[in-house]
Amino acid sequence: MKLIKTDCILCVWGCGINAYVEQGKLVKVEGMAEHPLNQGMLCPRGKALVDYVYSPDRLKYPMKKENGGWKRISWDEALDIIATELQQVKDKYDAKALAIFCGSIGVENYELAAFASRFGGVYGTPNFLSVESNCYRSRILARQLTFGTYLIEEPERAKCVILWGHDPVHSKLPLARQIYKALDNGLKLIVIDPKRTPLAKRGTHIPIRPGTDCALALGMLNVIISEDLYDKEFVDKYTIGFDKLKEHVEQYPPEKVERITWVPAADIRRIARIFATAKSASIVQGVCALDQQINGLQNNRVLSILQTVTGNIDKPGGWVAVPFPRLGSLHIKVEEEPIGAAEHPLFYRLWGRTSPYGQAMYLANTVLTEKPYPIKALIVTGGNPALTLPDSSKIKRALEKLDFLVVIDLFMTETAKMADIVLPACSFMERSGVGYVYGVTSGMPYILLRKKVIEPLWECWPDWRFWCELGRRMGYGAYFPWQTDEEVVEHWLKPTGLTIEQLSEQNPEGVFFATKKYDMAQKGEFRTPSKKIEIYSLTLAEHGYDPLPAHIEPSQSPVSRPDLVKEYPLILTTGSRTLEYTHTQMRNVPRLRKSAPEPMAEIHLDTAIKYGITDGNTIAVETRKGNIKIKVRTTEDLTPGIVSIPHGWAQANANLLTELEPRDPVTGYTELKALLCRIRKV
Repeated sequence: MKLIKTDCILCVWGCGINAYVEQGKLVKVEGMAEHPLNQGMLCPRGKALVDYVYSPDRLKYPMKKENGGWKRISWDEALDIIATELQQVKDKYDAKALAIFCGSIGVENYELAAFASRFGGVYGTPNFLSVESNCYRSRILARQLTFGTYLIEEPERAKCVILWGHDPVHSKLPLARQIYKALDNGLKLIVIDPKRTPLAKRGTHIPIRPGTDCALALGMLNVIISEDLYDKEFVDKYTIGFDKLKEHVEQYPPEKVERITWVPAADIRRIARIFATAKSASIVQGVCALDQQINGLQNNRVLSILQTVTGNIDKPGGWVAVPFPRLGSLHIKVEEEPIGAAEHPLFYRLWGRTSPYGQAMYLANTVLTEKPYPIKALIVTGGNPALTLPDSSKIKRALEKLDFLVVIDLFMTETAKMADIVLPACSFMERSGVGYVYGVTSGMPYILLRKKVIEPLWECWPDWRFWCELGRRMGYGAYFPWQTDEEVVEHWLKPTGLTIEQLSEQNPEGVFFATKKYDMAQKGEFRTPSKKIEIYSLTLAEHGYDPLPAHIEPSQSPVSRPDLVKEYPLILTTGSRTLEYTHTQMRNVPRLRKSAPEPMAEIHLDTAIKYGITDGNTIAVETRKGNIKIKVRTTEDLTPGIVSIPHGWAQANANLLTELEPRDPVTGYTELKALLCRIRKV
């Protein structure tokens, strides 16, 4: 039996794994003890990796839709069809009539995003779209606007941690273990969440009305500043705009914030004092909990300001700078702007730094209306937009209207079922790549070689090979010279000074390629226009946005829509997570499905009694957009009056309830966390 040390990309965390191979077959997977993130731990998904790789449901061959069914074709035939169709689209409409949707931003699957983006650039379309259109980029942009760069939490060294809309027990086990250990050593933990999560039971739980996070943070700032608990020396030396902030937060006394958030004024004062007086403190927020709101960008900004005024920037246990691995680039710039850039210019370009992404929330409207121009073809790689994007009904109408749809994936997803051509992709066990722990993945400057553990199964291809072969078919061969996994990895590694030999023989478990930085302020390395931390953002002001965060009511709430609340009296929040699944993936793995067999809505016991519902009943959940049927779990851990729906299930699709309209004025993000709904027993 051969042991191969590699990493897992079933989600974005990038845990280290030991893969065992016997006679060319993957037979066992366990956590890698030497890996600094998971230290031998594996979640249920990782433990089920063998079942996932050898699933009988895997796509095995290229297929073409014919007479409503699927016909097996060769890769040559598939590539010829795709190349011909794409050339016809370009000739008839223009290159921008092709869009590419990528389900990865490249954190965990760099080659997937990079090669898709490169093909789009060479073809000439600006419309490279990704999950960043409604996930995580809001946080990145907010921290860039404030610090000029992206700073990362360091909870493992903090004396106080705020988990804000984050439940790592059900989404990030390494962090959960870290916090449990720290609690035993005196960590002060605050959990801000409508639900009393497992970790909330070990700390101070602050149940909050969904969609009012910014108001709570502003109330905390009111206390911290009015009681002189802020770090005066740090603020005076390294920030601009504090005087304007001081005046601004006077509008948010705890008593007023209590009425907005449902959080008692005494609790607001208490957690503000705990956070501000801790020797080191770090806010760790959920991946999407604060982003997918009408005020998502400002939610992220206000957390940056909380960290700043308490001096928890550039400090062990606060938010710190983590060097990014300088991997080889594949980017080909397209001068024309993508869809959504005109409506949300800062989402696309900040201080001359251009994002490679368009705003995918505009895709469906563009396809359906053909304004500002027609989009006729779409290639989807590593994503399932028919299920994951808001307003699934509208997304499906748009997909049906396309002239040509190609999907490359491991499984026949809801999106793949609608495609003209479906292509079988390798799992990450069947190809090489580069794994690194960064950003959402805990901020460790650590890199390892993601090694090919087994040969590709059936006729599955690595994604990079598809893009290279398609590029060569279309006459772009000079831009796609790569022929092997090794050549691709060598290209990634060249700027780093690391080699395949080093990462396979000397350090198969990986290496730290850099160290964290705690001296940005002293060195004047904040990359904002002022070279300081910008509490008051002139950039936001210049673009017509609020330069300081302010509370904005959700577009649907008991406050903003008293007319609507008469018909839809409950608050809906979507996107709750479970360890068994990543978004829409892995529900066809029997051992995981046995553990979590079906989607379950959660409501408080008092809410259930009010509506005559008992645990295990099937209920109808309805919004003004649509309705679903789902089984219910009653609990006393969730705030009364709230309905929590998990995401990723085709049989109870939460996105049949959500709306696609871009709401956040800066980013174009939609609202998925604070809507109005009604329920009834079925």
